[in-house]
Amino acid sequence: MPPMSHRSLSVTRDSQGVYTARNAKGAEVTFGAEGFTPIEMLLAALAGCAAVDVDHATSRHAEPERFTVRVDAEKHTEGGNRLEDVVVTFDVAFGEGAGADRARAVLPRAVTVTHDRSCTVSGTLEAATPVVMRLA
Repeated sequence: MPPMSHRSLSVTRDSQGVYTARNAKGAEVTFGAEGFTPIEMLLAALAGCAAVDVDHATSRHAEPERFTVRVDAEKHTEGGNRLEDVVVTFDVAFGEGAGADRARAVLPRAVTVTHDRSCTVSGTLEAATPVVMRLA
């Protein structure tokens, strides 16, 4: 079994409906109320994880002229709140030249690899990883 690598962050309440997530590096993201909802943060994490992988694989050949990742999902409430029909769509374009041609050639495989192996967020969602909630 490969070694495990622990991840952790904390979320604190700033005011009613407003929260800040902080990681060990000191980065912060505020959400709730009028900003991102927790579900949107989950979708952003999915899109971000996949984007990082695909960008890394393609941009070593050429800088993209357009690079957008969209996530769509349906929220179901019957039988417990959950997302279904999650679709991640990449809209990526490269210019002209040999590097751009290589980037375009790598793109489909990069999308497959991020889904099948390298994106921890999609892997976790698809594995239906159990979550434990407890009081400190």
